[in-house]
Amino acid sequence: MKIVYLITGSGGSFYCGNCYRDMLFLRAIRKVPGITAKAIPLYLPPDKSNTDSGFDDKVFFGAISMYLREKVGIFRNMPAFFDKFFDFAPFLKLAARQSGATRTEGLEELTLHMIEGDNAFQPAEVKRLVKYLVDNGKPDIVHLSNALILGIARQIKKHMDIKIVCSLLNEDDWIEDMVEPFRSQAWALIAREAEFVDRFVTPSQYYKDFFISKTGLDGDKIDIVPLGFDPEEYNLLKSEDRPPAVGYFCRVNSHNGFDKLVDAFILLKKENNIPELTLNVCGGYTGDDKPFVSAQIRKIREHGFQKSVRIYPEFQGNKKAEFFNDVDVISVPVRKYDGYGLYIIEANSAGVPVVQPATGAFPEIIARTGGGITYQPDTVEALADALAKILNDRSKREALGQAGYAGVRSELSPMIMSEGLKQLYEITIGGQ
Repeated sequence: MKIVYLITGSGGSFYCGNCYRDMLFLRAIRKVPGITAKAIPLYLPPDKSNTDSGFDDKVFFGAISMYLREKVGIFRNMPAFFDKFFDFAPFLKLAARQSGATRTEGLEELTLHMIEGDNAFQPAEVKRLVKYLVDNGKPDIVHLSNALILGIARQIKKHMDIKIVCSLLNEDDWIEDMVEPFRSQAWALIAREAEFVDRFVTPSQYYKDFFISKTGLDGDKIDIVPLGFDPEEYNLLKSEDRPPAVGYFCRVNSHNGFDKLVDAFILLKKENNIPELTLNVCGGYTGDDKPFVSAQIRKIREHGFQKSVRIYPEFQGNKKAEFFNDVDVISVPVRKYDGYGLYIIEANSAGVPVVQPATGAFPEIIARTGGGITYQPDTVEALADALAKILNDRSKREALGQAGYAGVRSELSPMIMSEGLKQLYEITIGGQ
């Protein structure tokens, strides 16, 4: 069985849970006997730290050329060789760092076109992709990374008799930011275009139920395969002489609730019941996030706690390991309900417990790993109380860390995930 993943890239400027999920799928399924798999990037080049030999170096539907065709009239019918020019890797990496790369404002119509397919995906580029797929050995299944690119399914099926699988996770992060009537139109288009997808897959029951509520999609067409994680082996011997630390591990922005954690941290510092408490921040951010990040740093400075904050400029490799060894508990108190939260799995795999609001898929994940606690109501005061309970109770903190460490390895292993994916693909091929 041959699988080709079509993966939308983020350019590697921040911690992208969906991008990481796609890499995990690719790595896991490539280890299954009888299955070959590769990935092709769409829009932007992938984060090189998360790719391997299964990731193609070509980029299809480059972000710059798609944007120009949508927004600038003179480029609408530009020759194909212009696409090649704008898809030059350095240009795409520069585009990934620009402020508007990850916000919906001004991109509502382009989003609808990508879901619907006829306008966004130029026929010449679709044919180039189809030819590439055929020339490199026609796959049995094309696996799309998210429902925001459903238009590709219809376009591919016009040219190839092939099965399509589509991942579902956090599409609402983008769609719910769109103004009406675009928001409602996006969900309606996804419901319509779903007929061109053979099966969908999502990692949590929460997100399956949520997606059905938004689209009316038949639940029998959506499989749940929890994300498996191949833990990196960190040095779990925490330094005894470092101060206690709360960690934040995710893209630093308002959606992920960084300001809520900052406010809880300030509250804890003012109460001064946890001497020398620090806030360690890791995950990166985009140009759009800079004003928000600056406002949070300014808030911390105004309270006189700037020396108690440490920001890690990198979020991969040794720096990520260093970060996990430098924190006692992690919290990402998202504003928008999250359909999974790979940062929970990453923290637990390093033996670090988590404190999360009892929203979205968090109760589901934490019940599976045993590596943390949830709190409600979702307020800054409740967050601060929950963090204090963990930080002031070393035995509880260590027990949760050990449970999470073991839980990730026993309940969310790559082997379990790859078996789930294998069964999904077999059902898809069988047409059940």
